[in-house]
Amino acid sequence: MKIRGKVWKFGDNIDTDLIIPARYLVTTDPRELGQHCLEGLKPNFPQGVSKGDVLVAGANFGSGSSREHAPLAIKGAGISCVIAKSFARIFFRNAINIGLPIVEFQKVDEFGERDLVEVDFSKGKIKNVTRGKEYSFQKYPDFLREIIKMGGLMKWARKMRKGITK
Repeated sequence: MKIRGKVWKFGDNIDTDLIIPARYLVTTDPRELGQHCLEGLKPNFPQGVSKGDVLVAGANFGSGSSREHAPLAIKGAGISCVIAKSFARIFFRNAINIGLPIVEFQKVDEFGERDLVEVDFSKGKIKNVTRGKEYSFQKYPDFLREIIKMGGLMKWARKMRKGITK
């Protein structure tokens, strides 16, 4: 699986309330949530994201509550991947569960706002096309890549139950 998009850059300690404020938790529709994703930090974010863009953040991304609304909002906004120095464990799990690709990568300072990046999950490579640099990251085991590729844990489980794995 490969992803290509422009970078939206955020700092450290972006919690779930910043990702999607509680006042919008009356729905689980990803598109509706995406219309308000990160609007408190960057008011133009929800309207400016193009499908496939990449969110890059610092340490402790997704801390706070255990709600799945946060990764749903990110995915609903059109973000194809989140790259961060570190993730709150519950956010990491929720992202996988809904099929949002995430990458833990320490050198996020190497990316600037609007840089064009490519992420190759099968090779464990990130390429900053704008700056002409390539990096390696710890790639997921095959089964996690398969869950993400199928759109999340429940979709993967349904297909596995039916005996369809590809």
